[in-house]
Amino acid sequence: QVQLVESGGGLVQAGDSLRLSCAASGRAFSSYHMAWFRQAPGKQRELVAAITSGGSANYADSVKGRFTISRDNAKNTVYLQMNSLRPEDTAVYYCGARRIFNSDYNSWGQGTQVTVSS
Repeated sequence: QVQLVESGGGLVQAGDSLRLSCAASGRAFSSYHMAWFRQAPGKQRELVAAITSGGSANYADSVKGRFTISRDNAKNTVYLQMNSLRPEDTAVYYCGARRIFNSDYNSWGQGTQVTVSS
């Protein structure tokens, strides 16, 4: 498994942008499928965006056109560029990793708080 550390969260106003980073330690990062999840107070954790080891990305409908997931295998890092932020994007954002496609994500970071004020 890889160890994951998120960073880049903060307090911003509606319409602003943030870029989250997830740094991975361990071997073979390039072989992992990565994803960003978020959990708002009182709600279940939801998938925001995912990127395969081959670089194919998919997004939750609520963030399509606003968020972009990317990875830099040379830096063992996955990013989430978030533009046009909305108050409903407020949540703790988590990075997840899995080795096998369509299996459960089994490595998690500690999360980073994103708060969007109106």
